[in-house]
Amino acid sequence: MPSFTPTRRTLLKTGTAAAAFATFGPAFLRQAAAQDADLAPYKSAQIHWQQVSGETITVAVIPASYFENLITLAPQFKALTGIDVRFEKIPPAQIRQKSVIDLTSKTGTYATHAADPMYYALYAANKWVEPLDTYLADKSLTDQAWFKLDDIIPAWRSANGIDGKLYGMPYDGEVTIQVYRKDLYDAKGLKPADTLEAYMSNAAALNTPNDRVWGAALRGVAGAGQNMYIYPSIFREFGGDWMKGGKLTVNGPEAEAALAWYVDIMKKYAPTAAANWNWPDIADAFSQGAVASYIDAHSSASVINNPDKSKVIGKVAYARWPKGPSGKRTTSIWNWGFPINSALPEKKRKATWLFIQWAASAETQARTAHKFAGPTKRSGVNRTSVWKDPDYIKLMNGFGENFVEATMGALQEDTDVDWRPRVPQWPAIGDTMATAIQSALSGQAMIKAALDDAQRRIEPMMRG
Repeated sequence: MPSFTPTRRTLLKTGTAAAAFATFGPAFLRQAAAQDADLAPYKSAQIHWQQVSGETITVAVIPASYFENLITLAPQFKALTGIDVRFEKIPPAQIRQKSVIDLTSKTGTYATHAADPMYYALYAANKWVEPLDTYLADKSLTDQAWFKLDDIIPAWRSANGIDGKLYGMPYDGEVTIQVYRKDLYDAKGLKPADTLEAYMSNAAALNTPNDRVWGAALRGVAGAGQNMYIYPSIFREFGGDWMKGGKLTVNGPEAEAALAWYVDIMKKYAPTAAANWNWPDIADAFSQGAVASYIDAHSSASVINNPDKSKVIGKVAYARWPKGPSGKRTTSIWNWGFPINSALPEKKRKATWLFIQWAASAETQARTAHKFAGPTKRSGVNRTSVWKDPDYIKLMNGFGENFVEATMGALQEDTDVDWRPRVPQWPAIGDTMATAIQSALSGQAMIKAALDDAQRRIEPMMRG
């Protein structure tokens, strides 16, 4: 027999409150009232949340705290909609491949998944996922005045759009900023760098390997999400244009100058091992006092402020990406977004949209961040309004001086949605470029030779 959990409102409407009180007692009514209060902010939306009650969907996410917080709240979504959500946790290195296999096979295993924004060009070209504009415009599915799409960080929405259509709703994201040891900078009379030239100079001033302190570190390990997460910003700041003359171009004078700067700072002022480091390695080294500065995701602040491991709490400050020779800043932007699998039948597509709308709403974003009862708070909320909430600002500024200002400044002013080439061939191109960059960083290839070789490998990919 299916279970039935009446809410306080249901009981009152049906006139059975007295009977329920007699049967279950005051504790039951208090529980029902609490559930009503939990759901009230969502029920203020002018849509019928229960329109596909009884559906079950599977959502693929990575095993990260920001998704764990969401999973914790899933019973509230079930109470609101009657939709069951089954979460499958897949490591970051595998979720892209598993999702692509599911989309190409059209089995519809995953109703939605935590999607890499660089994959939307591939998804859209093959019509594997639905344009979300259709769902946003459907008044039976979306109360636009309640959902407030414009409140979601514009840079992340742009990253998830192709040809003006939104394909994935941002849930949690990040932006790269400058992280530095304020105590070391102050002792030398240094300011956070405003240019790449100044960043190099600061690194030189603070580089004392004999004291086990290196001036800087950037991601060096090969990967489309590792060294190709950092190098594209440098490339753009040196005036690089991925689509020069309408042709994907990864070599040339700007590329050589950008890669030379990257190689230079890594060889002169970073630990030798950093050539194979990803961001957790850099954050760990910084938290142990071995690195004076790094440029990486703002979300790494939670690692360097872990009271169980960090030796630098209270000594950290933040600034935006330094400007390049072109005079512009180009931060790396990233988010995990939720698309809708086109292979789903209509009811499941609707159920998936209701889940996405709930997860991306301002209410759920706050409940999984500063209002979350558990120990882990999110630093990648998708809502501008939450970033302006005094309680959230107070929490985030606990990471160190200028954290919120640097993060929001970078998100609002330093973004370039085309900081990496957004083409359907990206997965193969990203890997090819990552290999070329690492070969230059490791000294296995000269800079120009590495880039020219990458260009030769990429051209056949673009011809299909």
